[in-house]
Amino acid sequence: MDTLLLSRIQFGANISFHILFPTITIALGWVLLFFKLRFNATGDEKWMQAYRFWVKVFALSFAMGVVSGITMSFQFGTNWPGFMEAVGNIAGPLLAYEILTAFFLEAVFLGIMLFGFSKVPNWLHTTATFLVAFGTTMSAFWILVLNSWMHTPAGFEMRDGVAFATDWWAIIFNPSMPYRLTHMLLASGLTVAFLILGLSAFRWLVGDRGSDVRATFKTAAWLGALLIPVQIYMGDLHGLNTLEYQPQKVAAMEGNWETKSNVPLVLFALPDEESRENHHEVSIPNLASIILTHKADGVVPGLNDFVSEDGTVLHPPVAPVFWSFRVMVGTGITMLLLSWSALWFMRRGRGPGGVPKLMQVALVPMAFSGWIATLAGWYTTEIGRQPWLVQGVLTTEQAVADVPAPMVGTTLAAYLMIYALLLAAYVGVLFYLARKAARVGLSQQIQAASALRGVKAVPAE
Repeated sequence: MDTLLLSRIQFGANISFHILFPTITIALGWVLLFFKLRFNATGDEKWMQAYRFWVKVFALSFAMGVVSGITMSFQFGTNWPGFMEAVGNIAGPLLAYEILTAFFLEAVFLGIMLFGFSKVPNWLHTTATFLVAFGTTMSAFWILVLNSWMHTPAGFEMRDGVAFATDWWAIIFNPSMPYRLTHMLLASGLTVAFLILGLSAFRWLVGDRGSDVRATFKTAAWLGALLIPVQIYMGDLHGLNTLEYQPQKVAAMEGNWETKSNVPLVLFALPDEESRENHHEVSIPNLASIILTHKADGVVPGLNDFVSEDGTVLHPPVAPVFWSFRVMVGTGITMLLLSWSALWFMRRGRGPGGVPKLMQVALVPMAFSGWIATLAGWYTTEIGRQPWLVQGVLTTEQAVADVPAPMVGTTLAAYLMIYALLLAAYVGVLFYLARKAARVGLSQQIQAASALRGVKAVPAE
């Protein structure tokens, strides 16, 4: 593998690891605010217990996101110097806005949020929680502005190979920004919904029947059930926007080789770029045209339109885009079925106890389903932009550093080993926290039951 491919894999590995944690903190900050507001309104201790548990998860995720984000940002200079040389006049200010308006806000108030339960007035602690949640969302806003501009660049002009801003409003609110930002915020909400649902199901399975577990399970089930239909709708709008500005990506997602009408929706196939066809295709007639154009005879672009006369391929690698898109959609459908089923089983007010044990067991690994869907969607959109780094402006080949391939390969191997260890440790800590909370909950339940029988309770751990 050459330097270009290894650099792409390395950056992909870094951003794949990094994105896992902001995907949690973006929405979890707002969920924590919900828990705190419910406590303020009702005085019910279960909401404060939920807050205390999940703020630990937030802190851990925030720390992991900050560290991995710094590592990732270094690669703009080490692996992709051509990126900043060509579009630094636009990318630099946007990244600076993210630090000034978001990162500092999070850093200032995070300490109050984590350690100010009994040290500051309640209103100040609630305000700090709001400001941290707002900061995570602002961080996502500026990063998605830059990313969407790379897909649909606007508001600039090129002078001697360098991009200069001519309209910052057009840069910020470029054609794909609203769809990408909304899609990502909803993805974060679903990631957190199923993380809470999965860990709450785990605590229930190990015997914790605390009121906070019931509250978090029910809240997460409702959050997932409400957000997934909205995400499907926004996904459709995002797809239509992509069809307009990046038709080659849509062609790869659909595995469609020839521009034509009445295009079927391919459920399964093995795309073959050498023969320019799909093998073992299973499809539904006309459905791709209906989804993309809302007409059965709608015309869908084909991949063969994006090959130059000299044979240069101008569309992305087909198989990775084709399959990552299906993983994303399949995970989303699974989320829809499980969240709606959980609510249906809880309809009699029995809470998690009304959900069949088999479904509770299935919900535990689904705690990380949001990660799978987010990564699959990220791969779809980013690999789908190839061979461009900035669509129509700068290719990845033009931006890559002149670094020996063995050096990139060595650092890539080191990154992968460290990230694997950190990811295993992170997941392990989450379940450790859940087991610890379950033990405390069980002890409190025994204490309460003993008190009702008039027996001296065993002190809680």
